[in-house]
Amino acid sequence: MTNANTLSAGAAAQASESGAPADAKRAAVSGFVGTLIEYYDFSLYGYMAVVIAPLFFPSGDPTVSLLAALAVFGTAYFVRPLGGIVFGHIGDKYGRKTALLGTLICMGIGSTLMGLLPTFEQMGYFATALLVLVRLLQGFSAGGEVGGSATFISESSPPHMKATFGAFTPMGSTGGFAVAAAVAGAVTALTTPEQMSSWGWRIPFLLALPLTLLCIWARTRVKETYESKPEKKEHSPIGAVFRLQTKALLQSTAISAATNGTAYIGLTYMSIHLVKQLGYPAGNVYWVATLAIGLSALLMPLGGYIGDRIGLRRLMLVGLIGYIILTYPMMGLMEHSLMVAAWAYVVLMLNTVATQVSAYTLLPLLFQPQYRYTGVATGWNLGVIIAGGTAPYVAVKLVQMTENKQSPAYFVIVAAIIGLVGVLSIRRDVARSVT
Repeated sequence: MTNANTLSAGAAAQASESGAPADAKRAAVSGFVGTLIEYYDFSLYGYMAVVIAPLFFPSGDPTVSLLAALAVFGTAYFVRPLGGIVFGHIGDKYGRKTALLGTLICMGIGSTLMGLLPTFEQMGYFATALLVLVRLLQGFSAGGEVGGSATFISESSPPHMKATFGAFTPMGSTGGFAVAAAVAGAVTALTTPEQMSSWGWRIPFLLALPLTLLCIWARTRVKETYESKPEKKEHSPIGAVFRLQTKALLQSTAISAATNGTAYIGLTYMSIHLVKQLGYPAGNVYWVATLAIGLSALLMPLGGYIGDRIGLRRLMLVGLIGYIILTYPMMGLMEHSLMVAAWAYVVLMLNTVATQVSAYTLLPLLFQPQYRYTGVATGWNLGVIIAGGTAPYVAVKLVQMTENKQSPAYFVIVAAIIGLVGVLSIRRDVARSVT
């Protein structure tokens, strides 16, 4: 089946599947809350990396400890495809709600355990191994969340408002990073450095438990969007995706790599950059990150409104070209003062509004309903492995190797170019919403 036919058929199927606006609103709110809490849990490790590094990876060289901690941060991304396959299989065969509740419970358990872990001083390498295992559990959960949320909201939305409601998924994921930054900043401000290293770092992780319970309540109140018909069941949804929609999978992987590679520099690395490379106070940097990331999250609905009017393809191109042009000079401006750095950070994060809204809305349109959850999750997670989870590690390594503080911009530019190739490979006339 050609990708053009697939996209047209997928869009047509969704048009008939889409429920009433009230159902779309409930699905969007549920997706937003769930994704926000999942990505709050998932991103905390990145913000706590500077504190966690010496506790679990003691070394005479702080950079070596930080790189080890960031390597563990990256390992969670390598297990994400497995989570996408497992939860995608559940979602495509037994319903989207069941799978999304499963991802949420796994993440809540993982984050709570993270806050209870012993440190290297207490249990040596066993503590380090436990850290890796818990991080893998978080990655497994996250692998099924975003693809499922994007699919669920898309199937609940009217055809002419796909991006408007679809924007709630990136608003939740980006908002989760902002909330994590805010909580990290608050705990840092309320504790001394010694207290933070002793017990303060645990508090943000332990907040996951009540937040997870709140989200479970929200997700049990939404209407299921897809019921697999016996005659249409694929024995293996992942096998069907690779056999029947190879082009769609490649396109979604390229778009995901660009979206995550560009976004994760701002979502996870930039706070490390401002503290470690430029020497700004960690507590202040957390609030700068909260401002930049939080503002981009709040602007996601506006991005969705624009996307439904100018087309997802055009909106994606605006964001990618913005990253290519602006990243290097904005990182240069960050060296002048923290105030200037804050505004430069905000400018960079505005691009992610365009790229994330487009990607989260576009990917479900590429796949057939009977294996849509699996297709979106697999394409998204492969892109995350290529350029998302590796972003903070590669960025730190680039600065270390080149001694150029702006060198992470090259990573962003390459990721954006990959995305341009993926977006331009989607024909303009296959669906009006993608023009």
